[in-house]
Amino acid sequence: MGGYRCVRCKQPVEIDYEYRGIRCPYCGYRILLKERPVRIKRVRAE
Repeated sequence: MGGYRCVRCKQPVEIDYEYRGIRCPYCGYRILLKERPVRIKRVRAE
């Protein structure tokens, strides 16, 4: 499972899927970004 990061305070956030409301426990902000690995996708042009 990927982690999430708060947009405002940049702290990592664990999501509790049993709880309906999702908020940052540090600042209370409700917008979170899903962290994704950095990948370089190569595309061949024809």
